Amino acid sequence: MVALDNIVKSFPRAGRLLDGVNLHVDTGTRWGLVGPGASGKTVLLKLIAGLLAPDEGKIVVAGRDVTQASEDELQEVRIRIGMLFQNYALFDFMSVAENVAFPLVRRGGIARSDIDERVAERLKAVGLAGSEHKRPSELSGGMKRRVGIARATITQPELVIYDEPTAGLDPVTTSKVYDLLRADHEETKGTVLAVSSDVAALRGFVSRIGFLYQGKLHYDGPAEGIEEAEDPVVRQFVRGELEGPL
Repeated sequence: MVALDNIVKSFPRAGRLLDGVNLHVDTGTRWGLVGPGASGKTVLLKLIAGLLAPDEGKIVVAGRDVTQASEDELQEVRIRIGMLFQNYALFDFMSVAENVAFPLVRRGGIARSDIDERVAERLKAVGLAGSEHKRPSELSGGMKRRVGIARATITQPELVIYDEPTAGLDPVTTSKVYDLLRADHEETKGTVLAVSSDVAALRGFVSRIGFLYQGKLHYDGPAEGIEEAEDPVVRQFVRGELEGPL
């Protein structure tokens, strides 16, 4: 579903955030990404979604080379992707229901009654039934994140990208959110990419996990084995140890 070949991305102030990243994620896989703050995790997700272009390298998503695609071709790829942004990216001028419905409305060809039914189902699934008419400004951070999850999954996309799906949520709500994401994946059999600072919770959700540090993937393998990785940087980060190369 996703293939990255020698991806390089730099920014004027941050310098080279990604320095030759190679990654292959099979269709149907739940793949997670962890790493220190400002290590380029969100940038990597935006590159895969076609929201940013790499300086060097090749990115293939669902068989399409997005680094060579036109804007129209990118739109065709993006229709197949659902994304939860780290900062929610909800439209303040829309209600909760309108935000969740947006991907379906934009796609077109779906009856209004069907859209309303699917929106109600998604909001119920994330525990926000009854919040349809509220504005994002009336919601807590955790509620906004759940609205973002509902919007990202309403089209049952082939690829879902979650950037910090449980940031700011309490442990009970975090467990509920991952149960929801797991149930969605089991129903759709799609591919999931997830970034999270909660390493323990993410490891319980994904089968494979990567560790991004200083522009490179220092680990890409089974989630259950990452705490025993050969790289001391990876081990220290995952175990939360104070002493070590970090």
